[in-house]
Amino acid sequence: MDAEQMELKKAFSELQAKSLETTQKVRLARGQIEALKRSCEHAKLTGKEIEGLPSGTRTYETIGRMFILVESKEVMEHLQKDQEETKEKVKGLEANIAYWEKSLKDSEENIRDMLQRKR
Repeated sequence: MDAEQMELKKAFSELQAKSLETTQKVRLARGQIEALKRSCEHAKLTGKEIEGLPSGTRTYETIGRMFILVESKEVMEHLQKDQEETKEKVKGLEANIAYWEKSLKDSEENIRDMLQRKR
């Protein structure tokens, strides 16, 4: 084998490893996105139920493994804050997925270019 063939073989093995790693990262990120979306939906449903309560109603909110008695207004504020944070996390994960997929595509194009130069 000459140097070009060894270089191509090395590039293909690197691409395969990168492809496998990227696929795993994307799969993990999509799972995290789904979990975050479920969490956001749960917060929305909880918020709807709390809105139906009379104003000034005191409700229990969890903090770790503890429950504290707070006004429903405070619970609504915390739920909205959690929803906003969740949406930001989802946006970040979606941006990471796009970056990883673009990076993989760029690597594949580089190898195609190497093959074209060889011919």
